[in-house]
Amino acid sequence: MVNLDALGKLLLRGSLGGMMLFHGVNKLLHPASLNFIGGKLAAMGLPEQLAYGVYAGEVLAPLLLIVGLFSRVGGLLIVINMLFAIALAHGGDLLSLGGHGGWALELQGFYLFAALAIVFMGSGRFAVRPD
Repeated sequence: MVNLDALGKLLLRGSLGGMMLFHGVNKLLHPASLNFIGGKLAAMGLPEQLAYGVYAGEVLAPLLLIVGLFSRVGGLLIVINMLFAIALAHGGDLLSLGGHGGWALELQGFYLFAALAIVFMGSGRFAVRPD
């Protein structure tokens, strides 16, 4: 019999990892986008070099989730990445509605809370290294 709990965790890890990886690949293909992030960090009094952390949150972490290796760590990296993204680029939209009536940060919220769910639940059985 198929373990539906493990299958649900695989679906969550795969969908979050796959969708977040597109953002990371885009940044790999357009590294100048880190200038924007670095500028926002500097404006907050933080070192611009922290912008390279986006590669951990949008490339490394999604790959960890997809294969199921250190999934809780991958989820935590995405949580941190999304908290920075919301603070740096979307802080003004935190209590706003989008053009169609939904929360303006629906996508960012999905990434944040799905990653947090993985931190709490772990990878499930269908993983290279179940936790």
